Amino acid sequence: MNAEQRIPAIELDFKGRAHNALGDDQLRRNFRTAMDSLMTKRAASFSDADERERLRELGNHIRARALSKLPELLERLEGNLTRNGVNVHWAETVEEANNIVLEIAQAHNARQVIKGKSMVSEEMEMNHFLEGHGIESLESDMGEYIVQLDHEKPSHIIMPAIHKNAGQVASLFHDKLGVEYTKDVDQLIQIGRRTLRKKFFEADIGVSGVNFAVAETGTLLLVENEGNGRMSTGVPPVHIAVTGIEKVVENLRDVVPLLSLLTRSALGQPITTYVNMISGPRKADELDGPQEVHLILLDNGRSQAFADSELRQTLNCIRCGACMNHCPVYTRVGGHTYGEVYPGPIGKIITPHMVGLHKVPDHPSASSLCGACGEVCPVKIPIPSLLRRLREENVKAPDDPHKVMRGQGSKYSKKERLMWAGWRLLNTSPMLYRVFGFFATRLRGLTPSNIGPWTQNHSAPKPAARSLHELAREHLEGKR
Repeated sequence: MNAEQRIPAIELDFKGRAHNALGDDQLRRNFRTAMDSLMTKRAASFSDADERERLRELGNHIRARALSKLPELLERLEGNLTRNGVNVHWAETVEEANNIVLEIAQAHNARQVIKGKSMVSEEMEMNHFLEGHGIESLESDMGEYIVQLDHEKPSHIIMPAIHKNAGQVASLFHDKLGVEYTKDVDQLIQIGRRTLRKKFFEADIGVSGVNFAVAETGTLLLVENEGNGRMSTGVPPVHIAVTGIEKVVENLRDVVPLLSLLTRSALGQPITTYVNMISGPRKADELDGPQEVHLILLDNGRSQAFADSELRQTLNCIRCGACMNHCPVYTRVGGHTYGEVYPGPIGKIITPHMVGLHKVPDHPSASSLCGACGEVCPVKIPIPSLLRRLREENVKAPDDPHKVMRGQGSKYSKKERLMWAGWRLLNTSPMLYRVFGFFATRLRGLTPSNIGPWTQNHSAPKPAARSLHELAREHLEGKR
């Protein structure tokens, strides 16, 4: 399929975008190469299967314990951060979170913002929001910077530009930055760093995400490999951290195994290059750091997941991306096919809580349920069973009294419900079953050749000329 033949993604639903992606040979090669490398590195970093499973079990217990105490830990976190001099803000929606950022920016007459990598800021679409109010917001993570230059969304939560190869990045830098075309990866990285370096010192505000927020000490922990996070949080006079309410952990001891799980699952690294722990603004006797620190705790549908004992496991996620790297669907269609901030297996169970199931009705079904995502999840989130649960929520009646989430019943059909009721009646009544079997075999020639989506890739099922009961009965009579 040529690029000219593709319909713009904005005009398509999930299935349409998937069709486009499957026809893009270069995209599929880029993802296949990247995923094979990431899977190999992860397997090598967890070469001891017993150690891996012990660590996964520990990670699951730590996250489950934190979630069981979530309200209490959030209050402790706020209290300790406040004592440390950090301003804590609460936001139920992305609109509220963006307005808080805007108020802080306007209070400092800020015109430039530099951002470290943050998926929560992607949820907020912070860049577009600030630019709409005349404030430049520039990504400093190399992958995020690349997709920002190309006016795209990230296609992976760890490696935002994984859908592009070196040649495509080279062309982008040549066109957008006016530099000489080169496919040398080291040179491309240096070009990006030279462009970004001066921005750290020009920015009025630095924005970052948070990997873990430690309630015991009031510490914001941020991991990275490029150093841009440390520059974003340490150089500008004001630092704004944004995070989901589920990122809180009880104490620093809990962070150690989670960090090991995160880096080894994400990139196959024994440890990340930088581990930043921020407990407050610059003190009087310190030479660097921001003069002011703010933390925005965002809900955005997380409390809905928290309220359900099964769906709550969604919030265990530490954002490593391992489930994406091993997913046969994601690997073939890429991240942009999902049309939302979080793609792949984890996106299919997170996004319905954030935007409503009615806006992403195809996400729970976009899985083969092979189980690979659940097997590699470092904190043992049972993603396949949660997908099955969301499929059930998808077909419940919209007015079901046991409604647990927005958009429930987006695929509910009275016609389908009646058909299944008839199927149940047919298979619980011997007389009806015999009558149906008799006519189905005698009138098999009337079976339609097109019975909806099934026949797009399969032959239509056709009853046999004789039923199994009839054949068995004739066989027994023939023996007498």
